[in-house]
Amino acid sequence: GGQFGLTLPSIGKGLTDNDLTGVFPPGTTITDQSLKTSILYGAKLGHYFEFLPWLGIEAEVYNTTPHIKQQSVTFSTPSGTIGSVELPGVDFRVLTLAPLNLTLRYHKTRLQPYMAVGPGIFFARIKDPSLSTDNTQSDTAIGLNAQVGLRYYMTRHFTVFMEGKFNHARFNFSETPPGSNFNLFGFNGTYNMFHVAFGLTYNF
Repeated sequence: GGQFGLTLPSIGKGLTDNDLTGVFPPGTTITDQSLKTSILYGAKLGHYFEFLPWLGIEAEVYNTTPHIKQQSVTFSTPSGTIGSVELPGVDFRVLTLAPLNLTLRYHKTRLQPYMAVGPGIFFARIKDPSLSTDNTQSDTAIGLNAQVGLRYYMTRHFTVFMEGKFNHARFNFSETPPGSNFNLFGFNGTYNMFHVAFGLTYNF
């Protein structure tokens, strides 16, 4: 199946609990970073068991770009607030691979509610478009991928679906190397994100 939808940071809260790393003293933090709404697209592949028709497994992959907004952030240490600074917006991309979602469904009608949960592998990259070199930071994190939805069998072989997804992961973006043209600061941030997706599946 294919899927298409929206990433909604206003529900998921974006990047939170941001701890600064690298040259910053331990315990230095910045306030939550707001993200932009984004288009989501991807694909699904799954199987329901004949002997347990309410139980299935599913793999999915989807991409989204909830870019970090231009915003004012406040720097703090355990002893108090350092100050605030206006940071420019940067590009933020997350590719989610969920290799094994456990799926439960109500299978006795054409309209079937379902829920699924499993591990997610999140490939994240931040890029500052205003810089020409040394302008990217990347991380791969293991986290949670969960969803609830409704699937409707239009025919024996084609279904449409609508679902809400939730992602949780902790990213670690290392600072760019000292002495580089642009020394971007490193931070650890929690990614809590909600998506709404729609799609069409072929069943065989």
